[in-house]
Amino acid sequence: MNKLIIVALAVANMFGTYAFAQVKQTREQILFYTADWKGDRFPDGRPKIPDDLLQRSLDVSIEDVWDFLRSRGYENQFEGNWQALHIDKPFSGRALTTQYMPSRPDVAKAEAAEGKAEGRISFGMNNSWPIAELVQGDVYVADGYGKIVDGTLIGSNLGNGIAAHTHNGFVFYGGIRDEEENREIPDFNGFYKGYDPSAWSQEELTCINCPIRIGRAVVLPGDLVIAKAQGVIFVPAILAREAVSSAELTSLMDDYNFVLNKEGKNGAQFEGGWNAEKFGGFKQWVETHPDKLKMSMEEFDNMLNARMERMNRR
Repeated sequence: MNKLIIVALAVANMFGTYAFAQVKQTREQILFYTADWKGDRFPDGRPKIPDDLLQRSLDVSIEDVWDFLRSRGYENQFEGNWQALHIDKPFSGRALTTQYMPSRPDVAKAEAAEGKAEGRISFGMNNSWPIAELVQGDVYVADGYGKIVDGTLIGSNLGNGIAAHTHNGFVFYGGIRDEEENREIPDFNGFYKGYDPSAWSQEELTCINCPIRIGRAVVLPGDLVIAKAQGVIFVPAILAREAVSSAELTSLMDDYNFVLNKEGKNGAQFEGGWNAEKFGGFKQWVETHPDKLKMSMEEFDNMLNARMERMNRR
C-alpha cells in the first residue's frame, strides 16, 4: 500500500477516535438519542422545548406528570429527597446534562490535553466547562454519583456563573459548597444531595450532554426538568407538551370534583363516578371558568375526549 495512503488513514483514525471520545457530545450524538423530537433545537442539538411549556409546568403536580409518564412506559423519571437553596420555590427548564466520575490520572491527562487544545479556561479543573455551554432557560443537571465530601460541584463563583447564563438553576446528584452565598444570588435555585465546606477534589467531568442517571431517574439532554419541594421529575422532550397538558386536565378534573364534593353532589363517589353526565358537567364548568384553562380549547376538547374513551374502556 502506498505510504501516503497509510499515513492518511492513520491520521483519519487518530482524529476520528479523538472526536468520538471528546467530553462534549457532538450534535450527531445528541440527535441519535433524541431522534423522535421534531421541534426546534439548539445549535448543540438539544431539543428546544417552547418557553410557554416551561412556565406552565410550574403549575402542575409531580404526581399528575408521573402518572402520565408511567402510562407511556417511562417509569424511571423521578428522584426525591433533596436539599435546596430555596425548597419552597419551584423551577423548571431544559436539561443540560453532565457526568462526573472519580479521578484517574490517564483520563485526567487526556481531558486536560483536550481542554488545552480547545482553549478552555481552567482546563485542569473541568467542572467549569459545562457552565460555558448553558443558555437562558437551561437547568444544569449533573450526575456527581452522590459524592458530597470533596464532591462540591460548585461554590459561589460557579453558582454566579450558572445564574448569569441560565437565570434558573441546577440539579446535582452530589454536593455544593458556599451554600449561604449561593442562596443570596438573584434568580437562582438549585437542588443537591448535600452541603460540605470542602473543595472539589479527586473528581472529574467525563461527559457533557450525554444520557445520565440521577438517582433512580434517567435524563437526556433537552429533557424538561421540573423541580419542586416533593422532588424532581425529568420529562422526555418528546412528551413534554402532552405531559403538561395531561397534568393540567387532571388538575381541572380534581378541581371540579372538589366542587361537587363540597356541594354534596357526588354521592359516595368522592373521586370517581366519571360517566357521560359527569364529563358533560365538567366541560360546562370549564367553559364557565376560562381563566382556569392554560391550553387551547381545541386541545382541551381533544384531551377530554381521549380521557373519556380511556375511562369508558375500563
